[in-house]
Amino acid sequence: MEQQKGTRELWGLLSRFSRGSRGYFALALFCSTMATVLSSLTPQVIKITVDSVLGDLPFGLPAAFLPALERLGGREMLRGHLYLLGLLLVGIAVFSALFNYGSRVGIALGSEGFVRRLRNTLYEHIQKLPFSWHVSHQTGDIIQRCTSDVESVSRFLSNQVLEVFRTSFLIVFALCIMFSMNVKLSLVALAFIPITMAYTGIYYSKIAKKFRVTDAAEGELATVVQENLTGVRVVRAFGRERHELARFDEKNKKFSGLWISMGYTMGTYWGFGDLFTGLQIACIVILGAMETVHGAITLGEFLAFVSYNATLTWPIRSLGRIFSEMSKAGVSVERLNYILNAKEEEDAPGAGEPPMDRDITFDHVTFGYEGLQPVLNDVSFTIPAGTTFAILGGTGSGKSTLMHLLNRLYDLPQGCGSIRVGDTDLRNIRRSWVRKNVGMVLQEPFLFSRTIEENIAAVKPDASLEEIRAAAAIACVDEAITEFPLEYDTIVGERGVTLSGGQKQRVAIARMLMQNAPIMVFDDSLSAVDSETDSKIRAALKERVGGATTILISHRITTLMQADCILVLKDGAIAEMGSHQELLRRDGIYKSIYDIQMNQDDRILTEGGEDVGSL
Repeated sequence: MEQQKGTRELWGLLSRFSRGSRGYFALALFCSTMATVLSSLTPQVIKITVDSVLGDLPFGLPAAFLPALERLGGREMLRGHLYLLGLLLVGIAVFSALFNYGSRVGIALGSEGFVRRLRNTLYEHIQKLPFSWHVSHQTGDIIQRCTSDVESVSRFLSNQVLEVFRTSFLIVFALCIMFSMNVKLSLVALAFIPITMAYTGIYYSKIAKKFRVTDAAEGELATVVQENLTGVRVVRAFGRERHELARFDEKNKKFSGLWISMGYTMGTYWGFGDLFTGLQIACIVILGAMETVHGAITLGEFLAFVSYNATLTWPIRSLGRIFSEMSKAGVSVERLNYILNAKEEEDAPGAGEPPMDRDITFDHVTFGYEGLQPVLNDVSFTIPAGTTFAILGGTGSGKSTLMHLLNRLYDLPQGCGSIRVGDTDLRNIRRSWVRKNVGMVLQEPFLFSRTIEENIAAVKPDASLEEIRAAAAIACVDEAITEFPLEYDTIVGERGVTLSGGQKQRVAIARMLMQNAPIMVFDDSLSAVDSETDSKIRAALKERVGGATTILISHRITTLMQADCILVLKDGAIAEMGSHQELLRRDGIYKSIYDIQMNQDDRILTEGGEDVGSL
């Protein structure tokens, strides 16, 4: 059942993405058919040469050709000019080669178009999948599916699909000619076909299971490599090289062992296949020789029949290779369809694009990640438009989850409360509109392996260098960038590895500022900068943001204390809420954290009348 399902999915995917390339495939099929027909003429030329030119038997040609041959001189002319038969064979070979060339060009153009559409569709679909889907799947496995599995399907399409039609046509065509020559020998040759097909079917069922396990193991290996390269700093910092080598070696041994097992299976198949082929050829040669001795067939017919049998043997043998590739491609298609069938993010019917510079209301919000205990429990508060709102809480208290819900990285299920912007439920606002108007700087900023200029301008590709530098200046990173030899043309290493933690966060802040969003979220994004730089950035932001709603998430009291309202979370519930002074008077969690973090110098700086320009 699994093999049948995989085969159906394979041909379904080939049909879906072959649109636009079917003309090339038709050209390839036509050229392949013509090449097969021409190649089948060679044994006939040999037969005529032996029986009718060198021998005295009548020419076995269509009646329309015989008068023309007689006018040219007939048998005697050919005996005197045997090179003409050689030229005929060369001509057949040349035209066969031309048709084979056309076949390969057609299949190359068609298959590359197919693969291009498949890759584009996969990449586009992955971009539209929910954030929760990406979180629950390993990057290495996704990459392996989009590269190795696509390549497997591509190989089957470019090398095997045409071969299926060519082989089927060749078998039928050759058998028809062979039956016209000698029925007894043809039946003997035909008797080996179902044996080979049955053996191939058994092999196909076993190899498909092995390919499925092997592909999964390859995905695990790719994940180990991807994680190691991505986390190279951590590996080096903690001296984990030996551990990572051992981990890779374990996965590599498993992967290699599976391929060795695959090799045993394939070796067994090809070994028995060689045995069946040898038996078939031996039977045809022995019986054919006997038929020739007894005069049932001529010497030329015997030579031609052996040639056709040899021509027939390899296509039947190649069915095993075709089924092997089909089984592997079928497994790859199942893995690709797993991605393609994943449900994309969808907006609610009638979702609109209301103004986002409005009050933000969390109304009795309860939320938990799939399979886990609720992270937020009946949380209700309002963020007035244009104010600075701060959130403080311990690890796992739900701070970032609030912002993930606000940005619709996760959707709040029905019956778990509501989040409103103005009077509009967030679920009734288009996702793209929400993300365009809610700028976020995450605790662990991600930078692309491009120039600093391209990273900052990622949300506004047509921005001028002056705009980019203005945003960088507000984020207090312009001066650091100009110290690089290439300044804004400096290539940022993978995940920003060439920049310090503070520089990465400031570049990410500059990128978000380019968005000019009416709602700005800083999710502990100033944690990697010193207090002085923190104060400078907040002072510059205060002048820049104007009427934007600013949400600050931080463990640092100095980052939050000048906010209009501070929310304190504990275990997913609201513990306290109010201004800095109000919370200090309550002598609660906020006051305790304040006393721990603030030394005498901090108090002089923040309470001694010197305004540091905090938001």
